Amino acid sequence: MPEQNTWILEITCQDRHLSMSLYEKEQVSTLKVISTVIADFSRIEHINQEIITIINKASQERLLNNDSIDELRKNARLLYDLLLSRQVKTRLSSLGSVNLLLSLDERLISIPWELLSDGRDFLCLKFNLGRSIRTQVFPIQSQYRNIPIRPRMLILANPTGDLKSAYQEGLYIKNRLIKRGKISVDFKAQDVDSNYMCKNLRDYDIIHFAGHCEYNTQNPEQSSWLLSDGRVSARDFLALGESASLPSIVFVNACQSACATNKLLDSHIQSDVYGLAQAFLFAGVRHYIGSFWRIEDSFSGEFAEEFYNQITVGHSVGQAVRSARLRLIRQYETSAIAWAGYVLYGDPSFVLFPAVSKPAAVSHKAKVRLPVLTKRKAILLSLALAIITFSFVLIRTLPTLNPKTYILFYQAKQFYTQGNNAKVIILLDKIISKEPLYLSAWRLRGDVYFRLGKFSDALGDYFDYARFSERKGDYKHLAQAYIKIAWIYHMWGDYEKSEEFYQKALNLSSRQQDKLNEADAMARLAVWHIDKGNYEAAFALLMKSSEINRKMNSDPEHRFNLACDYFNIAFLYTEKDDYSTAKEFYIESKEIFENLGEIPELSDYYFNMGEIALFEKEYDLALAFYQKGLALDKQLNHRFNLSSDYWMLGEFYWQTGKLDEAESYFKEAITICQKINNYPVLAGVYYDLGLMFKERGQIQKAREFLSEAINLYKNIDTPDYQDAQQEYLALE
Repeated sequence: MPEQNTWILEITCQDRHLSMSLYEKEQVSTLKVISTVIADFSRIEHINQEIITIINKASQERLLNNDSIDELRKNARLLYDLLLSRQVKTRLSSLGSVNLLLSLDERLISIPWELLSDGRDFLCLKFNLGRSIRTQVFPIQSQYRNIPIRPRMLILANPTGDLKSAYQEGLYIKNRLIKRGKISVDFKAQDVDSNYMCKNLRDYDIIHFAGHCEYNTQNPEQSSWLLSDGRVSARDFLALGESASLPSIVFVNACQSACATNKLLDSHIQSDVYGLAQAFLFAGVRHYIGSFWRIEDSFSGEFAEEFYNQITVGHSVGQAVRSARLRLIRQYETSAIAWAGYVLYGDPSFVLFPAVSKPAAVSHKAKVRLPVLTKRKAILLSLALAIITFSFVLIRTLPTLNPKTYILFYQAKQFYTQGNNAKVIILLDKIISKEPLYLSAWRLRGDVYFRLGKFSDALGDYFDYARFSERKGDYKHLAQAYIKIAWIYHMWGDYEKSEEFYQKALNLSSRQQDKLNEADAMARLAVWHIDKGNYEAAFALLMKSSEINRKMNSDPEHRFNLACDYFNIAFLYTEKDDYSTAKEFYIESKEIFENLGEIPELSDYYFNMGEIALFEKEYDLALAFYQKGLALDKQLNHRFNLSSDYWMLGEFYWQTGKLDEAESYFKEAITICQKINNYPVLAGVYYDLGLMFKERGQIQKAREFLSEAINLYKNIDTPDYQDAQQEYLALE
């Protein structure tokens, strides 16, 4: 399994100054680039308290409503801006889903670093994140234990006998891990006393504790696990580590006290969890995974199952925690705040089950006597070799040998075409959980998340698509994964990152003589140049890609790409006001899509034909086209397309003088754009609203919307920034 790069974000605190450096673990230089931020800790504490208040608003099922999620994102982004320097933020935005170790001063532990957000992703969802704390406390001299090939694990579930959900969680994890067979599991539930726990703890490599904790903010050494006969404190755990190594991994899913299982969180919760974690880490535990509150059993069981599944297949601890977070989001969406309830202390790149290298074959030069083959034996041997060779080719070339997987994927594609996105995700989850090397499942699930406007989830799947493609040595899929990743960055307005991945795809496909992806990468780069206003460069790329696709149009995938080429060429002719030629290319594109049965692709055709009708002042025809496209996107719940649909309908009603309808559609577009972080379209809507209110003579409103557009365009880096700025200055 290929190793992921590990980066270290080192942050030290002196008075109000935060000094920080971000560097790759394997490339530590004698000179570090250090940047500094002056921190307003009273404001940071206030935001931290707001985040805790938001989490406390969650229902008993730990679900947040959409307004609370939006507030959480806004506060998380504020923390990101206040705590990190511009240099660090720029570098973080250029990294993929790497291992990221936060090396923090002990004074900074109360900050919810996992929830910092750049406006697109929370850090704990983008990176395989772990914490390491610099402390002035001198730890005991303990050694990490050696991990056997089959580690031993002890599950302590509901030791006090009053948490039914903790018992169910432990039982669920035990049954799942026993089926996998890679870990030897012992299960102890109810009436677990301190003597049993203390004398047996050091016999195990992994401990999973599901029960009660009591945190002592004033004296962290007295923080403790509650057992049937009393407490085992942090001080007791430190003592246990003095004579022998403690387990390598300790996973604690605990509520805060035996008498208040629904206790609200307070501002000390990060410090409280660290107080107990510190004792284990000082006593020789490599990794401590703790929860900030009691996670409901439906969530905690799935989180833990995914975590242990991931480490048993050779993934790093950090990647396992991140995968578990993403699984909860995929299953229950972001509103299930349980994904944010965990913290990992320890190096996220540590792998419990590293890939075992096969020893090289030893060459022996001693003479041997070869057996004499009869003709019949030779024929049988040749036949056996042919079968083995054919089987090997099948294994290397087919996605899977399991016919059920093909059936599930076919059904998923049918549901995708019908717009039944929920069923698509359910089917693809089944495939991916059993056969992660079925690469097309990652791609299609990413496409569904993109359609739903869940760009972060889509990007996560596309990066996994790339990772498994590289692992399998499938460079065609890898090139396609790069294109998908680039497209997400492109839609976010991150043109630098999108160009980087388009070029990766283009270079790889060119080296592999992979004409399909080479043409696709060219076409996507053409759209990139269109956004930048470089129409000649775009046209040249589209000519090259369409030529490749025409030559190979017997392949349905090349025909699909040819339809996309014609569509984009039509757009360029529209920009040149050559509407007649544009319509010819749009119609060619539509006919290919219809022949291929790619009905979802027709939405863009209807809207762009509607735009031409609007330019030609055929208003009824324009509206008819728009309504057809809107109906199709609503049927498919294509939230990304809907954000543009409402924008274009707003422009239509604005140009036809129906300003109230225009404002209504613009606001619909804003609502969706803000939910899915579609910044380029959001900037365009703000710009149009600014101009519309300027025409109405409502200068203050015009100034507000143009200011919003300028702030967004500033980060997107397109020519629209200058236009918006000029319009704003003209208001003075």
